Amino acid sequence: MSKRDQLLAAAKDRVLIFDGAFGTQIQLRKLSEEDYAGDLGLPADQKGNNDILALTRPDVLSDITRAYFEAGSDIVSTNTFSANRISQADYAAEGLVREINVASGRLARKLAEEFEAKDGRPRFVAGAIGPTNKTLSLSPDVEDPGFREIDFDYLVDVYLEQARALVEGGVDFILIETVFDTLNAKAGIMAVKQLERELGREVPVMISMTLTDLSGRNLSGHTVEAFWYAVRHAKPLTIGLNCSFGAEQLRPHVKVLSQIADTLLMIYPNAGLPNELGEYDELPDTTAGLVKDWADHGQVNILGGCCGSSPAHIAAIARAVAKSEPRAVPTPEPAMKLAGLEAFIAA
Repeated sequence: MSKRDQLLAAAKDRVLIFDGAFGTQIQLRKLSEEDYAGDLGLPADQKGNNDILALTRPDVLSDITRAYFEAGSDIVSTNTFSANRISQADYAAEGLVREINVASGRLARKLAEEFEAKDGRPRFVAGAIGPTNKTLSLSPDVEDPGFREIDFDYLVDVYLEQARALVEGGVDFILIETVFDTLNAKAGIMAVKQLERELGREVPVMISMTLTDLSGRNLSGHTVEAFWYAVRHAKPLTIGLNCSFGAEQLRPHVKVLSQIADTLLMIYPNAGLPNELGEYDELPDTTAGLVKDWADHGQVNILGGCCGSSPAHIAAIARAVAKSEPRAVPTPEPAMKLAGLEAFIAA
């Protein structure tokens, strides 16, 4: 049975559990520049380069991943949100993209197999691909609306390099997450499709949008409905929302997406909204209570946490939805469904 089929089978029985944030957990370790830099000899300061810890402090990432599995996660992500050529250039580490992603994939794979061997319950690894710090849809120069720092083909190559290394490291799925620009997501999809042709097999993709305002749009201006119709052709294993806001603010958008998406719905909100110091104060039981409401209304298949969430948050969510029925994937009526900034359905 393929990993796609295994996940779909597991999702028929219960609401599955994703992991929580890596960044805030790493921050709690108060690592030094030496911890980040290791003996790699890179010319730039590495402090804050969380992805490179796969090479210099893999024990930190193993501890965090293990804690999420112990909290009840069925799926964990790799700590590779910025492990791409564009983002790593800020640290003069773009030449280590393959090594970082392979190491992160292998680390998560080893722990997934360890926990699966204990109780026979399948565990899955999603190779995380972030949006980079570039946008294909918008100009960074207010004086030149047509200017772009990179083009579509270049971003496809950047994502292909990362996805190829993640698969080499043993991930089951590619997670294109925190999508603020729909065109960036399309480049990620194209990269995965090219990788599938290289490998001669399917590489299931998971896609997660992030909203930039309470009206329910991402930075490139697409509504939740329009975003779904723009990426549905990729036949993603999951579609969903992450980051953006806390669960309370995501509530109406989760409801909309749950009604139209004919695939699994994976939602992993922040632990509330940040306070004046940029920290997250929402307690695990509060987050769990909010997302349980989605499960009680049959709106979700997979739940986890984003910024500010911890193993305690994931454990609380797992307990809260342990007896909840998973969302039934709808079968929409056939129709022509198009996406500009708004969705358009031809009657």
